[in-house]
Amino acid sequence: MRRPIVAAKRRPLSRRTRPFQESVIREMTRLHAEVGGVNLAQGLPDFDPPAELSAALAAAIRRSDSHQYGFTWGMPEFRQAIAEKSARFNGIAADPDTEITVTCGVSEGVAAAVLALTERGDEAIVLEPWYENYVPVCALAGIRPRFVALSKPDFRLDATALARAIRSKTRIIFVNTPGNPSGRVFTREELSEIAGLCQRHGLIAVTDEIYEHIWFDGHQHVSLGSLPGMEDRTVTLSGLGKTYAVTGWRVGWATAAPPLTALLRKVHDYLTICAPTAFQDAGRTALALPAAYYDELRRKYAARRKILLEALTRAGLTFATPEGAYYVMVDAAPLGWRNDYDFVNFLARKVGVIAVPGSSFYARGGGRTQVRVNFAKTEATLREAARRLTRTSLRAPKR
Repeated sequence: MRRPIVAAKRRPLSRRTRPFQESVIREMTRLHAEVGGVNLAQGLPDFDPPAELSAALAAAIRRSDSHQYGFTWGMPEFRQAIAEKSARFNGIAADPDTEITVTCGVSEGVAAAVLALTERGDEAIVLEPWYENYVPVCALAGIRPRFVALSKPDFRLDATALARAIRSKTRIIFVNTPGNPSGRVFTREELSEIAGLCQRHGLIAVTDEIYEHIWFDGHQHVSLGSLPGMEDRTVTLSGLGKTYAVTGWRVGWATAAPPLTALLRKVHDYLTICAPTAFQDAGRTALALPAAYYDELRRKYAARRKILLEALTRAGLTFATPEGAYYVMVDAAPLGWRNDYDFVNFLARKVGVIAVPGSSFYARGGGRTQVRVNFAKTEATLREAARRLTRTSLRAPKR
């Protein structure tokens, strides 16, 4: 007599993904696809990159070798261009052969750095509010994020709180300046506080500097890796996407001392093999643009910021004026809102403007009355958003 077949008990799938959900930012873009309106959620420009970049890309695509794999850690010519730009604008002297790795955007650079430089059970310092990529990467690497809140409402660094958060297992600290979503540009003094703690406790700083050329009102970006003593303990991440309005190119880079780079390259090789070859080739044109390009970039973003901030003020919302990047964390509490998702839904369906819930940038209940909007849009798009935000009351409905 045959025994009945008993189905095998299923094992649970991938516990490592349980601490995080899909991107709330991309979820908001899908909401925009559903309801229409003006999308101020995802930080992608709705205008063209510089004409010379498009021409350079077209020329690169016509080359037969641009359609195949390139060097795993980046085309030599492109790494040389990155090294020259880093020396010119960041104060970082990097050897393109041993200290620069071209990645598929900064997001891959973050993942490669964390996976390469930590062990399961280590801890990472995350400054709140934080860009949503950092914490899921910690979960994938099996390390614990330890959160340190920036001060309210101006997002200043609390060096004392940061020092208290460091433990024996702390291995890395994430630094994002100019900041997303905060709009903060850390001062040299604040960065020196971070540098001192890194050196005192043997920490590695993973610095996301993708908005390095977008700052306002006399603020100026300083690369943490350029400070004395940080040359051997900083992974500096940046890329083409934000500065040149080519977020879809997915080309970034990681600059670090040879021992760190050697480990990071091992992980990068198996994550993505290489960044897109044709886009690296065209990227050399971007990195060769003169300083006047960046001056004009900031002037245009300052004008866009002015349109949006004036509309937010007229609508009765409060915010810390962004010093850099192109985001504004808006507080709807003065208008009676107590839940960010309720306010986002109201904005989308009643006003026709899409924003990102503020709580998605916090781990411990922060941002519950805030939303993030961005001004990486044409002036026409922003004026339409301004019209929608000010044509009707944004006050919370009475219950």
